[in-house]
Amino acid sequence: MNLLFNSQLADGYSSFSQKIRVMSEDWVESHIFCPNCGAERINRYSNNKPVADLFCRDCIEDFELKGKQKKIGSKVVDGAYYSMIERLTSLNNPNFFLLTYDSNRLEVSNFVVIPKHFFVPQIIEKRKPLGENARRAGWVGCNIILSSIPDSGKIYYVRNGKIETKERVLDNWRKTLFLREEKEIPAKGWLIDLMRSIERIGSKEFLLEDVYAFENELSKLHPKNKHIKDKIRQQLQVLRDKDYLKFLGNGKYRIN
Repeated sequence: MNLLFNSQLADGYSSFSQKIRVMSEDWVESHIFCPNCGAERINRYSNNKPVADLFCRDCIEDFELKGKQKKIGSKVVDGAYYSMIERLTSLNNPNFFLLTYDSNRLEVSNFVVIPKHFFVPQIIEKRKPLGENARRAGWVGCNIILSSIPDSGKIYYVRNGKIETKERVLDNWRKTLFLREEKEIPAKGWLIDLMRSIERIGSKEFLLEDVYAFENELSKLHPKNKHIKDKIRQQLQVLRDKDYLKFLGNGKYRIN
């Protein structure tokens, strides 16, 4: 995998953002395989596709592509807030490709895919409406809060210039596909929040009591639930049944 953009494609474009868009889409189409089915090529849609930028011809997975300079950071700017919230429950909600690049070398630094099943309202931040003097006065955009997504939902092809193997990317993708089976957004949100809490323990093996330490935080995220510890145990059983966790006995678990 060559991490350098094809800079010749930028000829004829005036703005830097246009140049990056063209070069980054070409780089993805030339180098990235489908994380869902492993097909060797991701294809670009025509410019009038309203939701997605790229797709896989073999399994029909859609992908939205965002590029930014330097680090991935804790959030990334996306499109219209209300359209984003609406599409979270739609059938055409795309997966999310995030590419960061070195603007001097025109080289990819990080490339990550966030599967669409990690997109729940909790990770979408509403931005302030544009002012009355703006061309689109009153328009409301959104940010995707990357820090609210578990690490298992950020699958790297390239991390800090280091290329991951195809086998590892495909394996990491498969581990969380069970979330697609959960159609209820609140229930999916619970699982994702618990997965993120477990990761924050900082160890592959952990105790039930370690997860209970997040009781207050989970209570704030899910204020309608008055039995947080019961819900934690229930969701741990779900993650165990989906082979995301292994129960080791005596209140001890391990992340698979």
